[in-house]
Amino acid sequence: MKDLATTAYLLAEEKINLQPGKGIAGELQGLKLDNLVGGFLNLILVLAALVFFFILVIGGVKYIASGGDKTHTEAARSQITAALIGLVIVFAAWAIASLIGTFFGINIFQLEIPTV
Repeated sequence: MKDLATTAYLLAEEKINLQPGKGIAGELQGLKLDNLVGGFLNLILVLAALVFFFILVIGGVKYIASGGDKTHTEAARSQITAALIGLVIVFAAWAIASLIGTFFGINIFQLEIPTV
């Protein structure tokens, strides 16, 4: 019984730190609008690349499953072409943004919005 009382006393004396430390709450404290915009642009580029990649894969599956039917083969081929054009546009947008950052020193993916 004495050990239980001692343990309870020690637990009652222990201080609890309610300040957020590392992890999600600690990282959200330094969140700014410019970081949100840069993260949003990165997210859009990644999502667009993934969408066009999956459209490309689905078009490939449709092409294989067409069984030589001319209409299904042409539809699958046009879907593959559209997906490839979409991927090229996404990667060109990323390359242009990177080139702007290299030549002009403006990093679009990590914006620095001046304060007033």
